[in-house]
Amino acid sequence: MPPRNPPATRRPRARPRGARVPGHERAHPAAGNDLTPVLGANLRRLRSRRNLSLEKLAKLSGVSRAMLGQIELGQSAPTVNVLWKIGTALEVPFSALITSRPTASFHVMKADQAKRLASSDGTFVSRALFPFDEPRRVEFYELRLAPGGVERADAHPPGTVENLVVSRGNMEIETGSGTHALGPGDAVVFEADAPHAYRNVGGVEVIMYLVMTYADTVG
Repeated sequence: MPPRNPPATRRPRARPRGARVPGHERAHPAAGNDLTPVLGANLRRLRSRRNLSLEKLAKLSGVSRAMLGQIELGQSAPTVNVLWKIGTALEVPFSALITSRPTASFHVMKADQAKRLASSDGTFVSRALFPFDEPRRVEFYELRLAPGGVERADAHPPGTVENLVVSRGNMEIETGSGTHALGPGDAVVFEADAPHAYRNVGGVEVIMYLVMTYADTVG
């Protein structure tokens, strides 16, 4: 059982206005707060399975020990970027963190009941188009990026491939091979085990659909 009173943490030093501190991003209201109990239980299980202390995982992921502790206790709903950092450090796919226990073999996922995760400023929103029932090798997402928004992603586990198609809007994607412009109907496939970024260069919200394929099923 986790301690009743988590260790006190030092107050962070003042930082320039607008500065972004890795691992300390707050969840936007669009984030699915009902995911917090699932996230906490899965994080604790996966960390324990790898015999990692909170301090060790903090060093591997770049997410503070305090933030990790809050997630495990169900007291914090992390942003998409923070979850990617944790998943990469644990060497598990994104779904391993947001997965609940198996239920039925047929699932209807109503749009108005969807669980969404957002960036700290709310410009990037991710909706999983698969049930959180078990770890999987392939994941399917709807991604939305507001005009002028930029979403930077850290490297995913080795062998991860992204297959993305744009449904609406105009965007640029930055990968190790350069910057590529994409419009409605355009699709791209690339190895995502290196840092990459999505940028909305138009005046309307970009809607895109992403298939993530991992080298192994882990979770």
